[in-house]
Amino acid sequence: MSGTITAKPARGRLAGLSAVVTGAGTGIGEAIATMFGAEGAKVLCVGRRPEPIEATVGRIREAGGSAIAHIADVSDEVQAREMTERALAEFGVIDTVVANAGRPGSGSAADVSRETWDDVLAVNLTSKWLSFKYALPGMVERRRGSIIVMASIGALVGAPSSFPYAAAKGGCVAMSRQAAIDYAPHNVRVNVIAPGTMPTPLVRGVYEGGAGMAGAFATADEGLRHAATLYPLGRLGEPIEAAYLATYLASDESAWTTGQTLVIDGGLTAR
Repeated sequence: MSGTITAKPARGRLAGLSAVVTGAGTGIGEAIATMFGAEGAKVLCVGRRPEPIEATVGRIREAGGSAIAHIADVSDEVQAREMTERALAEFGVIDTVVANAGRPGSGSAADVSRETWDDVLAVNLTSKWLSFKYALPGMVERRRGSIIVMASIGALVGAPSSFPYAAAKGGCVAMSRQAAIDYAPHNVRVNVIAPGTMPTPLVRGVYEGGAGMAGAFATADEGLRHAATLYPLGRLGEPIEAAYLATYLASDESAWTTGQTLVIDGGLTAR
């Protein structure tokens, strides 16, 4: 089974809402920010590199949506707070935060360097927390908010030589579950999306670098083709599929959904 997933016509499912999306320049973050804009949300698109973030904002605006670019490294607490302050200044309120920024990280427990460990956890775990930490008081006051944390099936199943990445993604699941319990009395929801392999620029970079299982293949394309055979549905995922799930979690359609890890993996973890 294969084929490109095409976007359905927008229905204004997020009309009147505002959102912050980190890592919005490429891959899953770009797909989420673009779909949020198409569905009527005002979007603060956040990333460390200006060019891809401005390109995402341009696409949203060209399609008739509302978006603003903000350049920040959200693993830095000062920059994460300033990001939130910018969103509040621009939008008045924050309805949704998508904590999506991430990076790969390979190595086993015995050979990974402390520098790599610290960097992977800073980007893949600490930045997720800081992305929504300063939005929480306003959400609590308004008794409304949806926080979406992007993890990975790496939080749930092992893969060769992925020790720091798995630790960070597992932390995302536990952190989000705890936050969901802490803030449920205030009607603030916290959920996790855990995707399987999607050939985003980040994932292609891992395969091109020959990390983990990818090292067994001559080219990235060969490795990705093999990865597709591991999925019961017979193909890799596409960022737009994660964006549909994020749109559901940002909307009132998911008003009774919190503390959940929603796996989108073509059936892989069902085996």
